[in-house]
Amino acid sequence: MRAAILIVAALAACPAAAQDSQPGRNLAAGCAICHGTEGRSSTRELPSLAGLQKDYIIRQMADFRDGKRPATVMQQIARGYSSAEVEAMAAWFAAQKR
Repeated sequence: MRAAILIVAALAACPAAAQDSQPGRNLAAGCAICHGTEGRSSTRELPSLAGLQKDYIIRQMADFRDGKRPATVMQQIARGYSSAEVEAMAAWFAAQKR
């Protein structure tokens, strides 16, 4: 028990454990492999996400998650994010210039 308390205290004191000021950006970083840096895809096969409306991105992720939109891997990927995480990523992508 004492070890667990010490670990929690150490994490709380660590700057990296502090609340992230840009969670959307950090979550969206994983999307870059397919959708390009800052959501600007370099290929026509994969859509750019930069500048899309936040609500549109949220709706598409929900459709992937629920199996309403066919995809190769996005259905699995979408299931890995909470609604709050999707909202944060969507807001970040929406704020990017196309």
